[in-house]
Amino acid sequence: MPRPIKALIHTEALAHNLAQAMARVPDSRTWAVVKANAYGHGIERAFEGLRRADGFALLDLEEAQRLRALDWRGPILLLEGCFEPRDLELCSRLNLWHVVHANEQIDWLAAHKTQVPHRVFLKMNSGMNRLGFQEAALRSAWARLNALPQVDEISLMTHFSDADGTRGIAHQVAAFARATADLPGERSLANSAAVMRHAASAGIGADWVRAGIMLYGSAPDAPGGSIQSWGLKPTMTLRSRIIGTQQLQAGDTVGYGSTYTANGRMRIGIVACGYADGYPRHAPTGTPVLVNGVRCSLVGRVSMDMITVDLTNTPEAGFGSEVTLWGCDPGGSVLPIDEVATAAGTIGYELMCAMAPRVPVAVSVGG
Repeated sequence: MPRPIKALIHTEALAHNLAQAMARVPDSRTWAVVKANAYGHGIERAFEGLRRADGFALLDLEEAQRLRALDWRGPILLLEGCFEPRDLELCSRLNLWHVVHANEQIDWLAAHKTQVPHRVFLKMNSGMNRLGFQEAALRSAWARLNALPQVDEISLMTHFSDADGTRGIAHQVAAFARATADLPGERSLANSAAVMRHAASAGIGADWVRAGIMLYGSAPDAPGGSIQSWGLKPTMTLRSRIIGTQQLQAGDTVGYGSTYTANGRMRIGIVACGYADGYPRHAPTGTPVLVNGVRCSLVGRVSMDMITVDLTNTPEAGFGSEVTLWGCDPGGSVLPIDEVATAAGTIGYELMCAMAPRVPVAVSVGG
């Protein structure tokens, strides 16, 4: 029989989380961000749960082709725009909208031969200092684009650096408002954290919001916020089973490096899951897991194919017992991915995207 580890993608939860995003900004249209293969969920698996979105936003042309192959005929936005001039040909063929954040991309458009003008999103660097035009250069870039016959409608966008933190978004909203005052075109400002934490701010919804991590059952402001507080549901479950047990005495150690020492008699379970499956190798003793729906803790060092868990809280557990590494237990208990990520010193995004190809994945409408 196959190794017992598996992942489940919960379609109903994806649809629920999308509905939560749309409800918070009812006057805006919503991009479902499906970059990084829908945050590790798989575009084809996530599509049914997200198809009520007004559009999809991503990075790769290959992923855009996969969406079109699913018969999606609505808007698709390339969030980093084109990476070389010939990408514009595929944008024309697939009817893709694309971000313009650099003068080189405007040069490519000016040289591009097309019968159908392109819809572009001109990106401003309002303080994130990654992609986009500085405030002083934005109008010049807009004027260049506006003069091109290769360009149809120009929308305007920016990206927040601190929507999930104490600094907030006011300084970037003000910079964007100054730079774009009186310029025509639709606007897109809010990411997941802004949708959840700043939806009441004037104009934050604009014409489009970009819902990303919140769609996938992770709080955009974790660990301060949680999916429970935001009314979100887990969309990915990683499960396995106990494939062995050991009885320890005081002084016995566990795993490589003997990083855990038993203080007394205890029983541990060995779980078929390790860093080669995408579980974080740096997850320390104490990281939560569910065994038969009961909260237990990881002990010792994560190895390539196995972890070890303390079974003190569930003495009836043994060989074959169900283990939920994150997500939904069959009995209804939930271990949010953010709790595992926080214990491991990382974020839910990384755990989702790091799930290894060797883990079988199935779509589930329930638990």
